[in-house]
Order: sequence, then C-alpha cells, then structure tokens
Amino acid sequence: MKTDALWFTRPGKVEIRPQELPALAAGEALVRASCSAISSGTEMLFYRGQFSSETTLDANIPTLSGNAVYPLRYGYCMVGQVIEVGPGVDARWLGQRVFCFQPHQQHFIAPVEMLFPIPTDISDEQAVFFPNLETAANLVMDGGPLLGERVVVFGQGVVGLLTCFLLSRFPLAKLVTLDCYPQRRAASLAAGAAVCLDPAQSDALAAIHTALSGEADLTFEVSGAPTALNQAISVTGFGGRVVIGSWYGKKPLQLNLGAEFHRSRIRLLASQVSTIDPSLSGRWDKERRYHIVWDLLRQIQPERWISHRFAFQEASQAYALLDERPGEAIQVIVLYA
Repeated sequence: MKTDALWFTRPGKVEIRPQELPALAAGEALVRASCSAISSGTEMLFYRGQFSSETTLDANIPTLSGNAVYPLRYGYCMVGQVIEVGPGVDARWLGQRVFCFQPHQQHFIAPVEMLFPIPTDISDEQAVFFPNLETAANLVMDGGPLLGERVVVFGQGVVGLLTCFLLSRFPLAKLVTLDCYPQRRAASLAAGAAVCLDPAQSDALAAIHTALSGEADLTFEVSGAPTALNQAISVTGFGGRVVIGSWYGKKPLQLNLGAEFHRSRIRLLASQVSTIDPSLSGRWDKERRYHIVWDLLRQIQPERWISHRFAFQEASQAYALLDERPGEAIQVIVLYA
C-alpha cells in the first residue's frame, strides 16, 4: 500500500513524499490518520536545523529511533483509526480510534502495544494533546509544588499552558507566568495564572518579584529560549527549585553560575517525560500516568488552544507560520481527511 509521509529535508524545508507500506506482520495494525499536532518546540529545532547530527531522535519511541540526519521524519502527536489488523490481533481493534507517538503521515503501521485506545468521550482534537499534557504532568510531578509556594513558569506555549493549568489547581500563594506573545499571555490568564508578564520588558525580573511579593520557591523553564534559564535562576530564592523542561538544541547557552548562584543552594532539575522521577517510581509507572492524562484531558479541554488547522498537503505552510510568525499561533494541527 502507498501512503504519503512528511520529511524534514533541510533547514526551513519539509516535503511530502510517497512511501510504500509493507504487509502487516503479526501483532501489527494499519492506522489511517485523522489529525496530528505540530510541536512548536522540538519539531521547530529540526525544521530550523538547530540540532546536532549526533542527536538521537528518541530512543524510547521505536518510530523515532536513529540519529537526527536529514532527510528525517519527526512528530509524536498522531491520532487515527485502525482500518486493518495483522495476524494474531484481536478483531476488536478494527475501527478503534487510537493515539500513537508517530511522525506525520496519512497511514502507518504499528504494533498494537504502541497504540493507545482513545476513550469514547474524548474527541480526536482533544486526544492530539495527549503527549504534551503527559509532559506537563511530568513537569509538575518533578517540581513537587507545595502548599503556599510562589511559582513561576517561563513560556506559555502549549506545554507551558498545560503546566499552568495543572499548577493553578494547587493551593499556591501565587502563580506567575511569562511569554513574549500577547495571544499566549491572554490564554495563560484564562488557564489560571494570576499574572502573565512579557519577559522581554526591561523590568521583567523586578515585575516578577513584585507580583510574587518575594522570590520564587519553584520555577519552570519551558520557553525553549536559552536566555530564560538565567532569568529563571535569578528569580528563584534560596533553596528553591528550577525545573528545566526545554530542549535548546544547538542554540547557544551561557549560564550565569557565579557566586550568587553558588551560595543559593538552588536545585536545577532536568525533566523529560520519557522517564519518571526515581523517587516516585516505586508507586508510579507510565501506565498510571497515562490514565491520569486521559482524565485531565476531559477537565482541561485543550482543543480551545488550537489556533490553526492545515490540510496535510499544506503542511509546509504550517511550519512556515510557526517559524516566521509564532506570535499568531498556539497549537497548529494537521488534518488528513
């Protein structure tokens, strides 16, 4: 069977290319895509060429194995419907709507253990947020917010907005967020932030301290901007935590870790969704986190943050929008019907 798949071919260029799918093997299913989401963080690193050729795409996801070398395929927010099953697969999979960590293409084959059945009360456009909400849940679990803490989130893209929503449900003293774009700042306030500031304003750091009435206890950096990490450290108080969810790729990063940082006992915590904090792994596993994410999707209804929908054949326009006019977009999705 022939299908079409999206390839990153060089910096600033994506192409849709035909691809021959093999016959279904035992334990596999054929899925027809309905929609997929474009990551404005990691995917744009590949679109812009801001990655090292020694980078592994994602060793934890079979569809994203191998090194990052053009031409390459990338994407991890795919929703579709099972239209055929291979030998040994229960026929009840036929017709099932599923989520899969899968690059953008019209049809794909995957082992059924890689497919997540979508609950009947969750729409395709809600389900496409599954991986980013799992990331946000992981960030919050890694940060471990406490009663009455002052919390700051740098970056209000989709992951930042989802993180903001989750944090707003905790009994915090104050939740302050930052983003460069007015549309995202408005969405952040609607998601539960008490204050959302522009990090580019000249008095941004002073404004954060004013909004918090002090220094932050817990700060999240999910903007993807290397300069934000220094800002995050500078607004965090003695003994505080900075959770780093951004992947900066090859963007230059110069950290200011001078005497002030050295004496602050601030903890810098790397957070990545493919694993669970070892201190929690005795009680938590990915399966438990998956169930929580489905429940949270029902509560958040994140499809309200879909700002643009593009047909698959128009995918190059979607990436150009995110690259050239990011302030106009929050979540961009691709439709295959």
